[in-house]
Amino acid sequence: MFNPDSVFEFSLNHFIKFGAGAAEEIGYEVTKAGGTKALIVTDRGVKEAGLLQTITEPLEHDGILFDVFDSIIPEPTDATFMECVTYARRGKYDVIIGLGGGSSIDVAKTTGILLKHGGELIEYIAPPTGGGRPIPGPGIPVIGCPTTAGTGSEVSPASVISLKDEKLKVGISSPYQRPVLALVDPCLCVSMSPAITAFTGMDALSHAIECYVTRKFDRKAKPDSPGKRPVYGGSNPFTDVIALKAVELVSENLRRACDNGEDLDARWGMSLASLLAGIAFTNSGLGLVHAMALSLGGKFPLSHGEAVATLLPAVMEYNACSDFSKFADIASVMGEDTLGMGRSDAAMMAARAVKKLADDIGIPAGLKAFGVKEKDIPLLAEGTLKIQRLLVGNPRKVSRAEQVEEVLKKLF
Repeated sequence: MFNPDSVFEFSLNHFIKFGAGAAEEIGYEVTKAGGTKALIVTDRGVKEAGLLQTITEPLEHDGILFDVFDSIIPEPTDATFMECVTYARRGKYDVIIGLGGGSSIDVAKTTGILLKHGGELIEYIAPPTGGGRPIPGPGIPVIGCPTTAGTGSEVSPASVISLKDEKLKVGISSPYQRPVLALVDPCLCVSMSPAITAFTGMDALSHAIECYVTRKFDRKAKPDSPGKRPVYGGSNPFTDVIALKAVELVSENLRRACDNGEDLDARWGMSLASLLAGIAFTNSGLGLVHAMALSLGGKFPLSHGEAVATLLPAVMEYNACSDFSKFADIASVMGEDTLGMGRSDAAMMAARAVKKLADDIGIPAGLKAFGVKEKDIPLLAEGTLKIQRLLVGNPRKVSRAEQVEEVLKKLF
């Protein structure tokens, strides 16, 4: 007999500093975290854009020593993670700063864990791929300083790792991986290209929508003990309010940010949307969009943002019947007039609103743009079904490959 849970948890076990010019206070925050020598984890694009200097100058002013590891690549592999860990083990760092997109911040978070607790990356990856070693406690303090607006990695307990040989994306997730501070300065996003702005912005929108419609906490089984309640606990009143506001902010600001990267109001709105969506989804969980994106990204050379941006409207159409009222809410905050419509028609307007936004900012209309062929559908569906930690929260049950294939076929 099904015994539903009646308790939800909401975690925000870190600090947030947000606003134009917030990066100038990095020295104060490093000192506050007990740091005297920092490792900055970033990529060469951030360095070439002059954003690294935004961090290093305040550190120098406050007399804080630092080194820079700038070899992070998009969709970082296990080799990239361990290269950073090896570099970090040569120094005596008491704070790590992840400066960049989700890739740099993810590597910074896991590097902090391995520096403190030892071991190799594969030991912490979940079985059957890895050893499933639990993270026993906090690592070296990490400050997440995003230069994109989409991933929410600065408030997330997870890091995503590409296993190149296995053509697979896996993750390490633990509350102990959350940065101690999310330092969000919208000015750092000004140099983002329109394409990166579009893909990362759609990632934020996907986070917000998926966590808003994910299975509610009281529609999940009650755990045997409080300690066994999953990190992704399902939607709840807190995540609902935060996620819906994030949807509204993306709808109002993403087109403007893509059209004019120097529109600071739009950058401010997108940075806030990404942050709010990150807070919401790391409590409630995600669903089919992200499960499919991990399968797709492990097998084809496209970024995570490109994958979720392309998949989102089709998955929304599939999921809409699970909760017409929530999808109608999404349509409403995205500016669609649903007055007088039936529940199902109003719900489907949400997918259309997202598709129109995607078209306006140049998101590919289908998977062919990434070299995917129809013959690849069964393989992608099989890979999606392996990611049960995400599928368990999807509002509409996904248990058969045919269900995933149904969605994928719409994208051809």
